[in-house]
Amino acid sequence: MHELGLLSAVVKTVEGIMEKENLTEVEKIVLQVGELSGVIPRYVEECYPAAVYKTPLEKTKLEMEVVPGIVRCRDCGEEFSGYLYDLRCPKCGSEKLDALSGRDFLIKEILAC
Repeated sequence: MHELGLLSAVVKTVEGIMEKENLTEVEKIVLQVGELSGVIPRYVEECYPAAVYKTPLEKTKLEMEVVPGIVRCRDCGEEFSGYLYDLRCPKCGSEKLDALSGRDFLIKEILAC
Protein backbone atom coordinates (compact mmCIF):
# COMPACT_ATOMS: atom_id res chain seq x y z
CA MET A 1 0.00 0.00 0.00
CA HIS A 2 1.60 3.23 -1.11
CA GLU A 3 -1.21 5.12 0.61
CA LEU A 4 0.68 5.08 3.92
CA GLY A 5 3.69 6.66 2.22
CA LEU A 6 1.49 9.33 0.67
CA LEU A 7 -0.11 10.07 4.02
CA SER A 8 3.31 10.32 5.66
CA ALA A 9 4.18 13.00 3.10
CA VAL A 10 0.87 14.77 3.83
CA VAL A 11 1.65 14.72 7.57
CA LYS A 12 5.13 16.20 6.99
CA THR A 13 3.68 18.89 4.71
CA VAL A 14 0.97 19.86 7.20
CA GLU A 15 3.45 19.85 10.09
CA GLY A 16 5.64 22.22 8.08
CA ILE A 17 2.70 24.54 7.48
CA MET A 18 1.78 24.39 11.17
CA GLU A 19 5.31 25.41 12.11
CA LYS A 20 5.44 28.19 9.53
CA GLU A 21 2.03 29.57 10.54
CA ASN A 22 2.64 29.01 14.26
CA LEU A 23 -0.35 26.68 14.63
CA THR A 24 -0.60 24.27 17.54
CA GLU A 25 -3.60 22.28 16.34
CA VAL A 26 -5.39 21.39 13.11
CA GLU A 27 -9.05 20.42 13.24
CA LYS A 28 -9.42 18.87 9.79
CA ILE A 29 -7.47 18.04 6.64
CA VAL A 30 -9.37 17.80 3.35
CA LEU A 31 -7.76 15.70 0.61
CA GLN A 32 -8.81 15.45 -3.02
CA VAL A 33 -8.33 11.98 -4.46
CA GLY A 34 -8.80 11.47 -8.19
CA GLU A 35 -10.40 8.26 -9.43
CA LEU A 36 -7.51 7.84 -11.88
CA SER A 37 -4.74 8.70 -9.38
CA GLY A 38 -4.04 5.12 -8.36
CA VAL A 39 -4.90 6.01 -4.76
CA ILE A 40 -7.66 3.99 -3.12
CA PRO A 41 -9.75 6.18 -0.78
CA ARG A 42 -10.66 3.28 1.52
CA TYR A 43 -6.97 2.49 2.03
CA VAL A 44 -6.26 6.15 2.79
CA GLU A 45 -8.95 6.06 5.49
CA GLU A 46 -7.57 2.82 6.92
CA CYS A 47 -3.95 4.07 6.97
CA TYR A 48 -4.72 7.52 8.35
CA PRO A 49 -4.65 6.59 12.08
CA ALA A 50 -1.21 4.99 11.66
CA ALA A 51 0.12 7.98 9.71
CA VAL A 52 -0.88 10.52 12.37
CA TYR A 53 -0.07 8.36 15.42
CA LYS A 54 2.10 10.29 17.91
CA THR A 55 2.17 13.41 15.72
CA PRO A 56 0.59 16.83 16.31
CA LEU A 57 -2.15 15.68 13.91
CA GLU A 58 -3.25 12.69 15.98
CA LYS A 59 -6.66 14.27 16.77
CA THR A 60 -7.12 15.78 13.32
CA LYS A 61 -10.10 14.61 11.28
CA LEU A 62 -9.64 13.49 7.68
CA GLU A 63 -12.11 14.33 4.94
CA MET A 64 -11.77 13.16 1.36
CA GLU A 65 -13.32 14.35 -1.85
CA VAL A 66 -13.21 11.91 -4.75
CA VAL A 67 -12.71 13.66 -8.08
CA PRO A 68 -14.29 11.88 -11.07
CA GLY A 69 -11.85 10.47 -13.61
CA ILE A 70 -13.14 12.06 -16.81
CA VAL A 71 -11.38 11.13 -20.04
CA ARG A 72 -11.72 12.01 -23.73
CA CYS A 73 -11.39 9.45 -26.50
CA ARG A 74 -8.74 10.45 -29.04
CA ASP A 75 -10.54 8.56 -31.81
CA CYS A 76 -14.13 9.81 -31.51
CA GLY A 77 -13.98 12.69 -29.00
CA GLU A 78 -16.41 11.10 -26.53
CA GLU A 79 -15.98 12.30 -22.91
CA PHE A 80 -16.87 9.82 -20.17
CA SER A 81 -15.91 8.41 -16.78
CA GLY A 82 -12.81 6.34 -17.35
CA TYR A 83 -13.35 4.65 -14.01
CA LEU A 84 -16.87 3.46 -14.88
CA TYR A 85 -15.90 2.19 -18.32
CA ASP A 86 -12.54 0.59 -17.42
CA LEU A 87 -10.64 3.09 -19.58
CA ARG A 88 -12.36 1.95 -22.79
CA CYS A 89 -14.56 4.29 -24.83
CA PRO A 90 -18.22 3.25 -24.55
CA LYS A 91 -18.92 4.74 -27.99
CA CYS A 92 -16.14 3.27 -30.18
CA GLY A 93 -14.22 0.87 -27.90
CA SER A 94 -10.90 2.72 -28.23
CA GLU A 95 -8.35 2.72 -25.42
CA LYS A 96 -6.62 5.86 -26.73
CA LEU A 97 -7.68 8.34 -24.08
CA ASP A 98 -6.63 11.68 -22.62
CA ALA A 99 -7.35 12.32 -18.93
CA LEU A 100 -9.29 15.55 -18.31
CA SER A 101 -9.66 15.19 -14.54
CA GLY A 102 -9.20 12.77 -11.69
CA ARG A 103 -5.44 12.13 -11.73
CA ASP A 104 -4.54 14.27 -8.73
CA PHE A 105 -3.95 13.56 -5.08
CA LEU A 106 -3.68 16.81 -3.15
CA ILE A 107 -4.27 18.65 0.08
CA LYS A 108 -7.28 20.84 -0.61
CA GLU A 109 -7.74 22.41 2.81
CA ILE A 110 -6.22 22.58 6.25
CA LEU A 111 -8.65 23.85 8.89
CA ALA A 112 -7.04 25.17 12.05
CA CYS A 113 -8.80 25.33 15.41
